[in-house]
Amino acid sequence: MRKRFLFVVSLLMALGVFRVQADPVLVGATDTAAYYPHLAGRRVALLANHTSMVGERHLVDLLHERGFDITGIFAPEHGFRGTADAGEHINNEVDQATGIPIRSLYDGRTQRPSDEAMRSFDVLVVDMQDVGVRFYTYYIAMLRMMDACADFGQEVIVLDRPNPNGMYVDGPILEERYKSGVGAIPVPVVHGLTMGEIARMAVGEGWTGACELLVVPCRNYTHQTRYELPIPPSPNLPTLRAIYLYPSVCLFEGTVLSVGRGTDRPFEVYGHPDLPDELFGYSFTPRPTAGAKEPLWNGQLCHGRDLSQFPYEDILRRGFTLDYLIEAYRVLVLGDAFFKPIFEKLIGVGYVRQMIMAGSTAEEIRARWQEEVHRFLQKRKPYLIYQE
Repeated sequence: MRKRFLFVVSLLMALGVFRVQADPVLVGATDTAAYYPHLAGRRVALLANHTSMVGERHLVDLLHERGFDITGIFAPEHGFRGTADAGEHINNEVDQATGIPIRSLYDGRTQRPSDEAMRSFDVLVVDMQDVGVRFYTYYIAMLRMMDACADFGQEVIVLDRPNPNGMYVDGPILEERYKSGVGAIPVPVVHGLTMGEIARMAVGEGWTGACELLVVPCRNYTHQTRYELPIPPSPNLPTLRAIYLYPSVCLFEGTVLSVGRGTDRPFEVYGHPDLPDELFGYSFTPRPTAGAKEPLWNGQLCHGRDLSQFPYEDILRRGFTLDYLIEAYRVLVLGDAFFKPIFEKLIGVGYVRQMIMAGSTAEEIRARWQEEVHRFLQKRKPYLIYQE
């Protein structure tokens, strides 16, 4: 009877009807034994935001209640509470629950804290949810703080979190001339690294100063783990589908098209008033919303694509693609006026715009960066924490 039972279970598993429940992913912040001793008796600063949750509690509240001496919180793009628009300047403030000062890294005046702010702590704890794309800015805030900590001799502790786009690596590697606030290091558009792995690689490759670094890994996680974020990482990435589509659709931010900011489907739709409705079959009108106070084409009817029903597997199978961009470019017939100057900062190289305008296909352009992606995969191996 037992053999028959095991045979039936094996058959059901093979058919995908029955699955063994894997152990849940535990983020680095849950492994308190690994980092609490490093905080005891020291002045602690945090680089954190609304995603820095440990179960139902915020990391700041937990450490404060534990009695650690938290002297300040540094806030990245979108602010400590994660509600500000992309690129919006954010002022310093005070956390009402704890009275801890919040210092903005996105105030429009400086890329790193003042010397006074840096001298106010002994160890920096970093805990933020990234999405694994070069132009998503949380890792840039971390690297700037690591660089400052290297100058002031402070330890950096990264409490790691999974990369929801960590299953693959693709896209051109950033050229130095296009380095900016939306691209800081020479990695592909989709780099496949967690924040902890980025921190390790940045120190190892000299992309930041050589700070003392401790990464507290996630448990029960590999790069092939499908991880659904418990909290949207920013206002315009509210769903897992938007996060999967983000690497490809965000390139439209460097063009005249809307990516759906100001709708209920940001980064799941895209469009323009002059795209033909009869060809694309979907329309939307951007309006001011939380996280999109002044959306592109505000109040104007846009026609374009609705990707909000695409199955996850189809999106991941396609991965990072230029297909959407090239189709829209060819239909609008605007030539170079289709692009904005920030396009090169997003894609990271100059040849993609040139090849699109010359009529190249997505496959021909993608072939251009394959060798450098292969070299990057070899270079990153010493810094990986999780099984590929």
